[in-house]
Order: sequence, then C-alpha cells, then structure tokens
Amino acid sequence: MVSSISVTYRPSNGIYFESADIGNCFLWREISQVHKTQNGIYQRNGCLISLLTDFGRINPCYPDTHGAQNDTILYTGGGRRGDQRLDVRNQAVLDAVVSRISVPLFNKLARGKWEYLGLWTVENGEYVFEQNQDRMVWKFTLKADRGEGAMEVLT
Repeated sequence: MVSSISVTYRPSNGIYFESADIGNCFLWREISQVHKTQNGIYQRNGCLISLLTDFGRINPCYPDTHGAQNDTILYTGGGRRGDQRLDVRNQAVLDAVVSRISVPLFNKLARGKWEYLGLWTVENGEYVFEQNQDRMVWKFTLKADRGEGAMEVLT
C-alpha cells in the first residue's frame, strides 16, 4: 500500500519530512514535490537538494550498495555511459562533503513506487575505476543522519 507523504508547506522555508516517514512508500507525484527531476542527483544552483537510488536493481549502471552497516551507502555519481565527469550534479554531491548538509534519499522499488530512506549526509567522494563497468565513476559515501526529527528541504 502506498501512503501519502506528510509534508508541511512553508513558502519561505521549503518542505519538511518527518522521521516517522522513513520506510514509507510514496508515489512519484509525491516525491517529485521535492525531487523535481528523474535524474538521481537533484541540485539547484550547485546546492544538493535530494538523491534517488534503486541499488542497481533497475539501473545496473548505478550499483549503489550498503556499506559494512546499514547506516552507510556507497552511492554512484551521475553519468550512465563512459567515464563520469565532474558535472554540476556530481560537483553538488562533492560540495556537500564540505557543507555537511543532510538531504532526503528515495529508493525506487518499482515503477512509480518510492521508499523514503530518511536524511543522509555525504561523508566522502572519490573518483574510482569501476571494474564491472570498465569506467571511472564517482563514489560517494552517504551516512544516515538520524539526529533530527524533521529536516527542511530546500526547493
């Protein structure tokens, strides 16, 4: 069953997600209130806003995985073919390492069905050779941010 997203609109301050929403499923029309594009990395003016994943189940070119613990995700940067570049999206994720902002992460379960995974902070970014794909990719280490009950999402 897909539930409705609980958001509070604040015209000057954005949209809030509650920690109680973690693990709940939503429709794309609800997710797209925050994540305005189908690209995995949504940024605006160089600032990271939110992230999408499917853990490589639907798009194998983005083989995101959990780290040693479930509060860590190894997130693959943007770019489907060839070596990934440090474009505006990947740069926004890399810049989030320094800014330490927390962003919402949504996991695609099926067409139009998304799970809210909570707020995540980008801990690290590395440009590495991905053997299985025979290309250079950006790998970002995401860490679950469980310290806040609600988080402003800049839209």
